[in-house]
Amino acid sequence: MTPENTTFHSLGITPKILEVLDREGFTTPTPIQLSSIPAGIDGKDIIGIAQTGTGKTLAFGIPMMQTLMQKGGRGLIILPTRELALQVEEALRPIGQAVGIGMAVFIGGASMHAQRLMLKRNPRILIVTPGRLIDHLERNTVTLHEVNVLILDEADRMLDMGFAPQVNKILKVVPTERQTMLFSATMPAAIARIAQDHMKLPLRVEVAPSGTTAARVHQEVLIVHRQDRDKHLALLLEKHKGSVLVFSRTKHGAKKLKKTVDTMGFPAAEIHANRSLPQRKEALAGFKSGRYRVLIATDIAARGIDVEGIELVVNYDLPQNPEDYVHRIGRTGRAGREGTAVSFALPDQRSDIRSIERLIRATLPITHAPGIVPIERVAVSHSPLHANRSTTDQGRRQRKWRRSSHRR
Repeated sequence: MTPENTTFHSLGITPKILEVLDREGFTTPTPIQLSSIPAGIDGKDIIGIAQTGTGKTLAFGIPMMQTLMQKGGRGLIILPTRELALQVEEALRPIGQAVGIGMAVFIGGASMHAQRLMLKRNPRILIVTPGRLIDHLERNTVTLHEVNVLILDEADRMLDMGFAPQVNKILKVVPTERQTMLFSATMPAAIARIAQDHMKLPLRVEVAPSGTTAARVHQEVLIVHRQDRDKHLALLLEKHKGSVLVFSRTKHGAKKLKKTVDTMGFPAAEIHANRSLPQRKEALAGFKSGRYRVLIATDIAARGIDVEGIELVVNYDLPQNPEDYVHRIGRTGRAGREGTAVSFALPDQRSDIRSIERLIRATLPITHAPGIVPIERVAVSHSPLHANRSTTDQGRRQRKWRRSSHRR
């Protein structure tokens, strides 16, 4: 079967859920949905490797809903950021309402009291960030003994953000007799260990090699002096008339850059860890509606923004980890659309560019701003041996990347 000649009606989905999919306009499953939904409905553990914007929420949400309808129990979805948790709840809400499965979202920055009230309505699905779920577990306001379907979404990002201790603590208290589905864009060694220790003969579904970028995103690197980045950002905002997502490495940098873009005359908002939950929700809603044409974000939003039609992603700062490059530019060119990603790099960041190229197994087009000496290019291997580098080698590259970042 291929996505072109298959519909959701051929995947073993119950009629009640199919009615919702038809009503919402979902007709043809994406590759990750095509591979994951039947296996998930059969109760298999799944490791899903797919780039962002490929439909992973329905890939795990439909099997979870169907299992809870037919077998009872409770579902637990763990995500790295507040924004992702809210968006997963929004995406699954139509199905949940149609089949009578309530959901509750437990995220930091929201009222613990309000979340305790949600529990009194006995939600069948808990959508959580790791830290807030641990808060509830430590206060004995929630138990997980009824969980029979566990989802770890954007698992590599969770570990990158330092949530490994919380995730391991949660895995120790959920029942061992359960179905586990783990979804991620990359497959570092830490994720492989989770699969080995906490999953039962998982089926690996990989619709694109780990580290693959969106196929229809035009990528470009601009070598520029630090003090000239604002000038080149203004030129990009003049050239591209649609919505633009700009990534800054730090919270302070995002706040400063938001003010700079405002002075350029472009309506902008900022989203980072120093913003409250209401502020972050307002910024994201304004960006979706078009009230803000530019959204300035740190990597906390790299996988937390699901906005259709982002025309341009700008890496004002290169990411600290090469893997984050994939997730940042995955905010554009979603669902088969075309998009553009431009990354500013300083003259001393040549090794960082090569680290990204090795990860994505491609040579990035490089443009030099006036006055910049062109860099020497090193061909990137595209051989199968290179494409399947060991996780040890990946870890070595990440450590080298972090050391070079600290020196800067």
